[in-house]
Amino acid sequence: MSKVRVAIIGVGNCASSFVQGVEFYRNAPDNELVPGLMHVNLGGYHISDIEFSAAIDIDKNKVGLDLADAIFKKPNNTYRFCKVPKTGVTVQRGMTHDGLGKYLSDIIEKAPGDTIDIVRLLRETKTDVVVNYLPVGSEAATKWYVEQVLEAGCGFVNCIPVFIAREPYWQSRFEEKGLPVIGDDIKSQVGATITHRVLTRLFRDRGVKLIHTSQLNVGGNTDFLNMLERSRLQSKKISKTNAVTSQLDYDIGKENIHIGPSDYVEWLSDRKWAYIRMEGTTFGNVPLNLEMKLEVWDSPNSAGVVIDSVRCCKLGLDNGLSGALEAPSSYFKKSPPVQYTDDEARQKTEEFILRYGWKQSVTPKRKLTVRAKASSKPKTAARKTKKSKETGSRVSRRTVLKK
Repeated sequence: MSKVRVAIIGVGNCASSFVQGVEFYRNAPDNELVPGLMHVNLGGYHISDIEFSAAIDIDKNKVGLDLADAIFKKPNNTYRFCKVPKTGVTVQRGMTHDGLGKYLSDIIEKAPGDTIDIVRLLRETKTDVVVNYLPVGSEAATKWYVEQVLEAGCGFVNCIPVFIAREPYWQSRFEEKGLPVIGDDIKSQVGATITHRVLTRLFRDRGVKLIHTSQLNVGGNTDFLNMLERSRLQSKKISKTNAVTSQLDYDIGKENIHIGPSDYVEWLSDRKWAYIRMEGTTFGNVPLNLEMKLEVWDSPNSAGVVIDSVRCCKLGLDNGLSGALEAPSSYFKKSPPVQYTDDEARQKTEEFILRYGWKQSVTPKRKLTVRAKASSKPKTAARKTKKSKETGSRVSRRTVLKK
């Protein structure tokens, strides 16, 4: 069986946790519930099947280093939970465009030299899936890289709030090339967004009308430093706000909801503190208020989701799927093409894995109720989002055997 060859754009904290995690869980048993993982084996692909094929950055501290060394270079400051052996992957000089904002420019010096030929790099390294970890607000840079990914013939996992997978234009571009995309904006395992979503849905399901809500986040990593530049923050606020309001079947009013990064606290390093407040009315129009604080290490909290995202994207490649992969996007991302409740999104993702996986994954000490095919249609108007094109250059061994 083939491997999942992954290229990384942006060797920051999130990339560090992802690379550490692949090494940390390399020998994880298939038949046990492993802390930090949703799937040890996903559709036949174990975590040990993930290989890093290429890494791209612009930081002088990282370009030219082995990926195993670059992930621990400043300004990276996330939790070190695993020693990573040499990968044989050298970090290459990438394109800057708008990827380096005002505040990051104060602490990052661009590496000298020209941008490497990205298309050639991806092809020569036989990359299957490219993961986008560029800083928030990198609109032009992300779209430039997407063009390179399409030309190189790779799948794409978009972890930042530059809207690609949810936009009809980019969906059609990936469909035309016969390539899958999962996006947009990573939804951490138990982060502020999914916690806020679940609580919002709980209010609605239990008959509490949500009147006002806020989510304030502070952190000490480069992501929060970058977002001090408010002009780079717009897409992030849209992504996080829509992720929460999508769980309501009424308009709360934009003046009644405030969600977004609030400030940079350097001594927090890669920790994030999220403060959520929800004000509602319940039986007899009596007030009901909820306040909570969530403390997480930000980057490790997202890595387990990316580990699943790249394997689902590879299943899309194996099966000739093209365009936005709706089910995995809805579960793994804040701004997917179609929003579902998180229970529905999880169910649809398990169905996707069961349908397109090489073999059924071993379920660790718990039962998952799954159906072979999704029985319900999206709640939005029909669009061309997911196509199964069984012909083309990316037909897998499994597909051939089915004919």
